Amino acid sequence: MTVSGFTFNAFSENTYLLHDASGACAVVDPGCYERREQQALQQYIKDHHLRVELLLNTHCHIDHVFGNQFVLDTWPGTPFLIHQADLPTLRAVPTYAPNYGFPLYNPAEPTGFLTPGEPLRFGETELEVRFAPGHAPGHVVFYHAPTQVVLGGDVLFRGSIGRTDLPGGDYDTLIQSIREQLLTLPDETTVYSGHGPATTVGAERVSNPFLR
Repeated sequence: MTVSGFTFNAFSENTYLLHDASGACAVVDPGCYERREQQALQQYIKDHHLRVELLLNTHCHIDHVFGNQFVLDTWPGTPFLIHQADLPTLRAVPTYAPNYGFPLYNPAEPTGFLTPGEPLRFGETELEVRFAPGHAPGHVVFYHAPTQVVLGGDVLFRGSIGRTDLPGGDYDTLIQSIREQLLTLPDETTVYSGHGPATTVGAERVSNPFLR
């Protein structure tokens, strides 16, 4: 499985495409808000002859969901999956998006819900869904064991952790999620975060000040 990343919107959010040798791909946390960002995502998919088979949100804060409806409009019929506990988070975005300077936000509704522990498949790829609340009530991470990759959203960053002062956030819950859902992975596991550069489980285990 290959991970391709894009940094979009004023929050410098990382959007990821997961794709494999079959040409199938999953779009994770599309943060594309401006037309040029949408075009960049679309052009990459076209240039690499990819088929969009899944749309996934690790969680549903505003910066991670800007492009959901764009993906659904561009590739009709794509299943759109979130954890059910984050549905209120997703549905709250239209109430505050204009106040944050995003009046053109186009909301989308999920077509189904993720179940932690059940395999998630697209193309030749199988992902493990792990429930990791604390930053958001329904936050999940996606782990691909063969390549030792985890899509971690806003749970764990290089040298930091996700904020817990937003609605539904809780510091103790987040630390527990990190210890149980991320630090239990092999040290070599690459963590692709929702903001900033990638890191590894091992590096954060020994150097992250929040985990000592």
